[in-house]
Amino acid sequence: MTGTGQLLGYARVSTGHQSLDQQTDALTAAGVDPTRIYTDKLTGTSTKEQRPGLAALLDYARSGDVIVVVGIDRLGRNAAEVMLTIRDLGERGIVIRSLREGIDTSNATGRMIAGVLASLAELELELQRERVAAAKAARKARGGNIGRPPKLTPAQIRQAEELRAAGEPVDQIAETFGVGRDAVYRALRKRAATGENR
Repeated sequence: MTGTGQLLGYARVSTGHQSLDQQTDALTAAGVDPTRIYTDKLTGTSTKEQRPGLAALLDYARSGDVIVVVGIDRLGRNAAEVMLTIRDLGERGIVIRSLREGIDTSNATGRMIAGVLASLAELELELQRERVAAAKAARKARGGNIGRPPKLTPAQIRQAEELRAAGEPVDQIAETFGVGRDAVYRALRKRAATGENR
């Protein structure tokens, strides 16, 4: 696999107030045409679907093209996303070149390094799943709640039920206890379903 197509660039920053200039300058210096640099400015925990720059790049790129990034981490918000993007592009015959890590998947060494990164990302995901499962098992063994902790105490739920029976709006009840309306509705539904009336 060799990069015989176009040189494309991708730059991403994690917050709206950060500048893309440093990355775009580095990509231009690496030979990428400024009109072929795709960019995203993300806030919060944006999903892949909320990255129009990356989506447009992946849609435009063809087999033989080379995607240049400043760092391999620019291809995703976490290791799993980076791994999936590397794999998908590799399957499409698209080369990835990372300036910081010196990765170039057009050669065997670059593909090996990308493969190691992908394997490490996969291992990280597996270990994370194991840690979550172990934490749930430990909570269950101690008789703790598995899901999110309840927002209202049993006493508060009884009080909320009394307020509701007296005609108090759910919005007002939620404000009284400092929780969202959904928490009040959930608590009242659960109480009604379990048949608790005292």
